[in-house]
Amino acid sequence: MTTTLKHNLALAAMGVVRMVLALTYLFSGVVKLIDPRGTQYKIEDYGAAFGLSSVMPESLPLVLACILGIIEFLMGIYLFFGIRRRLASTVSICFLLVMTPLTLYLALKNPVSDCGCFGDALVLTNWQTFAKNVVLLVFSIIALRFYKLMPHFVVKKLQWVVALCALVFAALFVSYNLWRLPVIDFRPYHVGADIRQAWYDDQQGFGQFVTTFIMEKDGVQKEFALEDYPDSTWTLIDTKTTQIEPPKRTGVGDLLIQDVETGEDITLQILEDQAWTLLLIAPYLEKADDGVMGELLALYDFCKETGCRFYCLTSSGEEAIANWTEMTGAEYPFCHADAVVLKTMIRSNPGLMLLHDGKVMRKWPSTDLPTPTDILIIIS
Repeated sequence: MTTTLKHNLALAAMGVVRMVLALTYLFSGVVKLIDPRGTQYKIEDYGAAFGLSSVMPESLPLVLACILGIIEFLMGIYLFFGIRRRLASTVSICFLLVMTPLTLYLALKNPVSDCGCFGDALVLTNWQTFAKNVVLLVFSIIALRFYKLMPHFVVKKLQWVVALCALVFAALFVSYNLWRLPVIDFRPYHVGADIRQAWYDDQQGFGQFVTTFIMEKDGVQKEFALEDYPDSTWTLIDTKTTQIEPPKRTGVGDLLIQDVETGEDITLQILEDQAWTLLLIAPYLEKADDGVMGELLALYDFCKETGCRFYCLTSSGEEAIANWTEMTGAEYPFCHADAVVLKTMIRSNPGLMLLHDGKVMRKWPSTDLPTPTDILIIIS
C-alpha cells in the first residue's frame, strides 16, 4: 500500500471520527439549549439519586444545565469546522472520562431512568448511553492523537470569529428559551397534541402478544403458531401467550388531576370538556412568580364571563395553596397533580395552557401571558 493511499485512508477515517463527534455534540448541545429546564430537572434527579439535594444550591442545576449545553454546542462547532481541534478533543476526553463511568453506574444501579443526554428529543436507556459514551471516548482519543489530520474549514485568522459567534449565539439562544418557552417542544404536551387520545392510549395500551399452541401426536409434543395450526390428528395440550412488544407509553397516562376540596379525580372531566379550558400550571406555588397575579385574575374574570373553564394545577400542599390564595386573591379552583407531570406539561412556574376538546391549542410562560383580548381572538 502506497504512502499516499495510507494517508488518504487516514484522512477519510479521521473525517468519519470528526463528523460523528461533531454531530453528536451539536445535537446534544442544541437540545439542551432548546430546553435548559429539562436538563435542570435531570440534574436535580441526579442530585436526589446521589443524596446531594440538601447541599446543592437551588440555582446550581439551572446554571449547570446552561453551561453544559453551551460547552457541548461549542465542541460540536469546533470539531465541525476544524477549529481549536486539540482543545475540543481534549475537552471531549475529559468530559467522557467523567460521564462514561457515571453512565456505567447508572446502567448497573439504575438510580435514574435515563441520563437525559439528548433530553426528550431522543431518550436512550442507560446501557445505550454507556455504549454511546464508550464509542465517543474512543473516537475522542483518536481525534486527539491525530488532530492534525482534521481539515480546517475556516482560515486560521478568522477562527476566533467563528468561536465568538458560536458562543454569543448559544448564550442568547438558551436565554431566549429560558425567558419564553422552548422553541421546539419535544414533550407529549406540545401545541397540537391530543392529550385525551394519548391518555386513552396509555391507559388501554397492552402491547403486542403472540399466542402459540402446544399440540401432541403419537406421544410427541410440538409448538405451533396460529398460521401453522395442524390438522385434527393433533391434540391440543395447552396454549402459551408471549409479549413480543411492550405497551408504547407517551407518559400522558401519568396525568391525574384531583380536585383539592373533594379529592375527586377530574382528569377525564377536563380532557373531555367541549368548552375552552385554561389551565394555570404551577408545579410549586411557593416558588411561582407572583408578579403576574393581576393578569391571572383578569383572565379568570374573563373566563367566568365567557363560559371558559379555569383551573389551577399544582403539586403544592394546602398551606401553600392557602398562602397563594391570600396573597393573590385567587378565586379559581385548585387541583392536585404530580410535580413531574406538571413540569413536563410546561417549562414555566406558573404557565398557562389552553385546551379545547382535549387538544393543546396554545401555551404561555409567566413572562408572556396573554390578555383577555388575546384569548378572545383565539376562541372566536
